[in-house]
Amino acid sequence: MTLEQIKHFISGGQWQSIAPEIRPSSIKNADGSLKPFYLTRKFTYHSGDKFELEIINQADPYGKVLLAKLFIKGHMQWKGEHPIAAGAYKVDFIADEGYEVTPLLQGFADVLNQLASKGYNKWGVNGTQSILKKQFAPFGLVDGQVFSEYDLIYAYSNMMFWGARNVDGRGFDKEENRPTNLQIPLIKK
Repeated sequence: MTLEQIKHFISGGQWQSIAPEIRPSSIKNADGSLKPFYLTRKFTYHSGDKFELEIINQADPYGKVLLAKLFIKGHMQWKGEHPIAAGAYKVDFIADEGYEVTPLLQGFADVLNQLASKGYNKWGVNGTQSILKKQFAPFGLVDGQVFSEYDLIYAYSNMMFWGARNVDGRGFDKEENRPTNLQIPLIKK
């Protein structure tokens, strides 16, 4: 697909995870292996290269224990073709309109009250707070920073793929960390 065909293909609906997805984190287990985390995604592409993304983080592979909801809103910058597959494109997601965190489990709220209390109200279950351009240690954000990721998009047979997370837990925080493989796809609902 051309870039305009990709934009048309991903517009006009919400894209969702098929099932809980697994990601490597930068946190290590006692044995030195990377601790996995689980999530589901809901993504909407809007005209003007705007997007909304809801992520539900889970503590288990079956998505039964919900930890937190993240809501990200911003702009996409298309950066040309990606070599992973014909029709794949590099895209930067920039959370310049909104970034919210909602704890869904008391234990997670307790962790946030220890790690991210400065500049925030007390964290509690279902209490949404904006972290847009604020220091937020759990995600490594500093004051004034706009969160962005260097990713990719590839569409195939009614599925939309983004980049697979780096197996060593590195984020997509700079161009050299842009993914080189495809993630589990999202499907249109």
